[in-house]
Amino acid sequence: MVTIIDTRDVAGGVPKPRHPEKARNPDTPRLPKPAWIRVRAPQSAEYGRTREIVRKGGLATVCEEASCPNIGECWSKRHATMMIMGAVCTRACAFCNVATGLPAPLDLGEPAAIARAVSELALEHVVVTSVDRDDLSDGGAGHFAAVIGAIRAMTPRTTIEVLTPDFLRKDGALEQVVAARPDVFNHNLETVPGLYLRIRPGARYFHSLRLLQHAKELDPQMFTKSGIMVGLGETRDEVLQLMDDLRSADVDFLTIGQYLQPTPKHAEVKRFVPPDEFAALERIARAKGFLMVAATPLTRSSYHAGEDFARLRAARAVRAG
Repeated sequence: MVTIIDTRDVAGGVPKPRHPEKARNPDTPRLPKPAWIRVRAPQSAEYGRTREIVRKGGLATVCEEASCPNIGECWSKRHATMMIMGAVCTRACAFCNVATGLPAPLDLGEPAAIARAVSELALEHVVVTSVDRDDLSDGGAGHFAAVIGAIRAMTPRTTIEVLTPDFLRKDGALEQVVAARPDVFNHNLETVPGLYLRIRPGARYFHSLRLLQHAKELDPQMFTKSGIMVGLGETRDEVLQLMDDLRSADVDFLTIGQYLQPTPKHAEVKRFVPPDEFAALERIARAKGFLMVAATPLTRSSYHAGEDFARLRAARAVRAG
């Protein structure tokens, strides 16, 4: 039996469950990772410097909270994805390693702290994401806008990518975020619609799709982006249909990566998709009209985000003639 605990959140010396809703789940088998999934442990001096800046600012990053396999590479390049509004999520997705529970009140000093960290890290491009905050009337949209504004004020040349929750049943929330003028609006579909009940039970596929479409309608010049995981039991045809759905919503950029099981209590990996299949999915997605596609086993939403943003702008310029 595996007990899932959050060693960062301790009251009276007693560890609190990180995923209380998963504690009674039966352990699922964990497939051995193939060679193409393995990554080196972080060890560079720049990695340590990035961690120091994040710790000093009291900031959360999705790199740590979601156990991203690319943290060593990205932090060594001073690339960190800022996670705002705390590190406790109101949802309980079967794939996610972010802690579940009742979040703390918003930290009104966080926008300034994020902006300072962006300045110290000298980021040319920053990704800002968050936990789901279903407890807030606007889902945290106003806080996203405040963070964007603080970064713009301190480092006006930094381009900003937001990776938002779905703002389900939060009227006007998307409009607040788009009005703050991020350079990229990202919201991940995560998986195919047939797996939502098992993998993403608190979300609705077509709501997420409509969110992406409406973001583009609100600001046609803003880039839109979405990502999925594979290896959860989806079929190839389901993935191709999802691509068509995203293109119907005029999404510019698609990321596809391998799902990795955080603990035995999470959804199991049904299959490790080999690199040649990722390459084939990338070719198909490009043929369907996406401006940018990133599809590798280790691809994540914010992996190489700065370099990809430059390519995204160049691709738009080429298409515009």
